[in-house]
Amino acid sequence: MRLSEKLRAWARCIKRDGVTLWFACQNPSTPNLTKLLCMFVVAYALSPIDLVPDFIPVLGYIDDILLLPGLIWLAVRLIPDEVLKECRSHADRWLEEQGKKPTSYWGAALVVCVWLAVAYGAWLLFV
Repeated sequence: MRLSEKLRAWARCIKRDGVTLWFACQNPSTPNLTKLLCMFVVAYALSPIDLVPDFIPVLGYIDDILLLPGLIWLAVRLIPDEVLKECRSHADRWLEEQGKKPTSYWGAALVVCVWLAVAYGAWLLFV
């Protein structure tokens, strides 16, 4: 298997696991702390806007390449096996039927709130 094929397979797994976490948030068998982490990761992963925009050199892709996959990996590891299996099958069906991942407008609101908080903090620092 070539490197490009391995990267595509890895990206598909990350996309599927992002949707898996979306279903894990809704599953009553998911532990509460894990559910909280899943909600945060889902809000950020499925947000239509990034915390660090991709047009910023290097930093714009660090969240997409390192931070997001790391958070998804951690959240998936904390989900009980039977819940994970069920949620992955839901995610596979969703992606097959819809052809795309869902969109989280709560995540977009979270990103905008972080931007506003940083801007306010910078304003306080310089005033």
